[in-house]
Amino acid sequence: MAAQTVSSPVAAAPIRDSAAVYVEGITVGLLGAATIALWFLVLDTIAGRPLFTPTVLGTALFHGGVGLENPDTLPISFDTVMSFTWIHVLVFVLIGLGAAQMIALAERNPSFGFGLVLMFVVFQYGFLQVCMILAEPVLHALAWPQVMAGNLMAALVMSVSLWRRHPRLTIEP
Repeated sequence: MAAQTVSSPVAAAPIRDSAAVYVEGITVGLLGAATIALWFLVLDTIAGRPLFTPTVLGTALFHGGVGLENPDTLPISFDTVMSFTWIHVLVFVLIGLGAAQMIALAERNPSFGFGLVLMFVVFQYGFLQVCMILAEPVLHALAWPQVMAGNLMAALVMSVSLWRRHPRLTIEP
């Protein structure tokens, strides 16, 4: 006789739920990354220098800021733009995965919902502080209100996406 393996629906449920959380996190992260990338593409295009922002950020990240002394003469580098874009997308996907995990926890225990609010505040504040401390030349090349507006728009798009997927989510302090 051949042995049969039967999978129980109870055992399969956590795997499906876990996969759904990962898919949701990746999707939300991609939405956030696309939002901020489109924001800066529009701003850069209006200013007459498409892809200027990812060139500046990529130059700061990959080339130690060489050339940011006079950002007006910084040439647009497609390689730098693509390299920075990959890092940018990866960071947003990781943030999206973290947010999706927090939502999954908050659905089981509403007290974890406050962690989402705290995560938002920490990321916004932390991003600005890191830029001010480590990337001062970047802030001279880019207007920080535009950077903050882009981050807030990305956070809003990500939040709305999560909220639409979890309309009954409650947050308790």
